[in-house]
Amino acid sequence: MKPDGGTDLLYGNEAVARGAWEAGVRVATGYPGTPSTEIIETMAGFEDVYVEWAPNEKVAFEVAMGASIGGARAMACMKHVGVNVAADPYMSSAYMGVNAGRVLVSADDPGMHSSQNEQDNRWYGKFARVPVLEPADSGEARDYTAAAFAVSEAFDTPVILRTVTRISHARSPVLLKPRVEHDPRPYVKDPRKYVIVPAHARLLKPKVLERARRLEEFAETTELNRLEWPAQAERADGRARRGFVTGGMAYSYVREAFPDDPVFKLGLSYPVPPRALREFAARVTTLYVVEELDPFWEGELRSLGLDPVGKQIFPEAGELSVAIVAAAVAAHEAARDLLARLPSGPARMVAATARPAEGLGEDLGATVKARGPDPASAAADPLPAHPPVLCPGCPHRGAFYVLRKLRLTVAGDIGCYTLGVMPPLSSVDTTICMGASIGTAIGLRRSLPPEAASKVVAVIGDSTFVHSGITPLIDAVYNRTDVVVVIMDNQTTAMTGHQGHPASGLNVHHEESPRLSLEGLARACGVERVYTVDPNDLKALETVLREALSPGEGPAVVISRRTCALIDRSLRGREPVRFDPEACIECGACFRLGCPALARAGNRPEIQDGLCVGCDQCVQVCPQGALVSPREATGNERQD
Repeated sequence: MKPDGGTDLLYGNEAVARGAWEAGVRVATGYPGTPSTEIIETMAGFEDVYVEWAPNEKVAFEVAMGASIGGARAMACMKHVGVNVAADPYMSSAYMGVNAGRVLVSADDPGMHSSQNEQDNRWYGKFARVPVLEPADSGEARDYTAAAFAVSEAFDTPVILRTVTRISHARSPVLLKPRVEHDPRPYVKDPRKYVIVPAHARLLKPKVLERARRLEEFAETTELNRLEWPAQAERADGRARRGFVTGGMAYSYVREAFPDDPVFKLGLSYPVPPRALREFAARVTTLYVVEELDPFWEGELRSLGLDPVGKQIFPEAGELSVAIVAAAVAAHEAARDLLARLPSGPARMVAATARPAEGLGEDLGATVKARGPDPASAAADPLPAHPPVLCPGCPHRGAFYVLRKLRLTVAGDIGCYTLGVMPPLSSVDTTICMGASIGTAIGLRRSLPPEAASKVVAVIGDSTFVHSGITPLIDAVYNRTDVVVVIMDNQTTAMTGHQGHPASGLNVHHEESPRLSLEGLARACGVERVYTVDPNDLKALETVLREALSPGEGPAVVISRRTCALIDRSLRGREPVRFDPEACIECGACFRLGCPALARAGNRPEIQDGLCVGCDQCVQVCPQGALVSPREATGNERQD
C-alpha cells in the first residue's frame, strides 16, 4: 500500500483490513472462506497486530471476544456461512457486550460464486439486536470499519460489518490514514457482565432492549445514513416522481441507473431510522426499496406503515445489476402508466393482476428497451462453457477414481474435493456444510441395509477435518460406528488460496509452526485402524481402502496424503507423460480420470505438455501401457 495520506486503489477486503489497522485493532482472527479470505491475509502484513488463522469460525469469534474483554480492539472475519458456525458465542456476546470494540465481518455471497447457499446476514443483526454496517465501495469499507469500532464501544455491543462479493473483490479509491492507537481498556472482573448464566442473562436482556432503542435514535442522526436529493428531482409540489431506499452494493446500481433521482442510503443497515424514512417516503410519489437477496429493508419499511415497491419487481435470488434495476423499474412504471389509461371494469382488473414481467403491450417493451438491455438477453452470445475441474496432478483425483471404482457411497464435504461430484469422476453423493461428511456418513451407515451400509465412506479435507470433523469422528468412536473416514490431506487450505492450518505446519505469516499430527489425533480420539497412503499410488490406495472397509469394531481413518499440486515442489520441472500411439486400443480408460492435461483426439488421448505435471495417475490407469512415465512412479513417502 502507499504511504499514509495518499490514495490507493484497494480491494474491499484490503480496505477493511486497512480500516481495522487505522482504528487501532490489536487482534484479528478468522477462518479462510471466499469472499472474506484476503482480510486476514492483508492484516498479517501490518505491524502492531496479532493475527491468526483459527481452526474454525467459532474459535475465531471466541478469540476476538477474549481480546475485547481483555481491553484490546478485536475483529473476527469470515464468510456468511461461517457466521452460522460462530452463532453460539455471537448470540451470547450480544447480551455480554464488549470492553474494547469488537467487530464481526460477515462477507456474504449473492449469486453463490463460491458458496453452498445465498444467506442474508443482516438477519443476524436483527436476530441479536446488534447493529449492522454495510459499505458500498472500498472507501466506505475503510471508513465503516473504523466507525464500527467506535459504535461498538459507544453502545457496548458487538457490531457486524457486512460486505458482499462485489465489494470484497472490486477496487476503488481509498484515502489512507495513519493508525490511531487506543490504550488498552483495563480489564475489570465483572461476572454479572461476562458470565452468562440465567440469573445474569435476565438482568442483561433489558439492557439489550434499551440499547436497541438508543441505536434506533442513533440511526436517525448518524452520517452513516445519508439523503441524496438532486435539485432536478423535485417538482413544483416539492415531491419527486420516485425515490429509492437502498444501501451496500445495490446503492451503486441504483445511483448509476437513476443518477437524477432521490436516494436514502442506509450505511447503518440495521437498525433503520423510522422518522427519517417516513419523511423521505412522504416526499416521493413512488418509493422503491432496492436490496440484494431478502426483503429485509422492505420488511422494516412495511413495519413503519409504508408501502414500498420491492421484491414484487426485483429478484430475491442472485445478484442485482444496473440493467436489472433499470429494467425492473421501467417495467413497473410502464405497467402502472398503461393501467392508468385503461377504462374501469374487467379489463382494468385483469391488467392490475398481471405482473410487469409478463408484458402489457408494445408501450412496455419500448420503455424497457429505452431504459437498458434485458439482462436475460445480455448473454445471447455466451462464452464456451468451462466446468470446474480438479487441477492437473491433483492428488484428490486418484482418490475419487478409486472410490468410484469400488462403487462406494461417498459423503463429501466443503473444499476442492467437492469437485469429485463432477463427471467423469462422479464420486460424491452428498455435500452439506463444513464438517458434515462424517456425521452424514454415520447416519447413512446406521440407516441403510447392511450391504449398502458397508460401502459408505466419508471424505473430508485436512483443514476441514480440523475445522469441524474431530467431534463427529469422536461420535463414531464413542458409538462404535463402523464407518470409513478418508482425510484428503493436501497440506493446505487449497480452495481459498493455500492458507495454513494447524495440520499444515504454517501459520498466517507463512512461518513454520507445530504441525498437528492427523494420525496421532485420530488415535487420540480412539480410532484403532489408522492408515496413511499416497493417493497417486492407485493400487496401494485401493488396497488400503479395501482393508479399511472390512468389518471392524468402530471407525477406520484413511489419510490420503500428498501435497497440493499447485505448491508441491517435487513436481516442478518434471517431464510430462508420453503417449505411445502404437499401444493404444482406444478403450478410453484414461479419460475416466477427468484430467485436463489429457485432451481428446477422437478416442485417443493427447497430452497437453503445458498442463501435465507427471503425476503418473493416467499411466497406472492405462491397461495397455500406451501412456508412459519417463521415471519410476513414486511410493508412499510423505510429500513436504
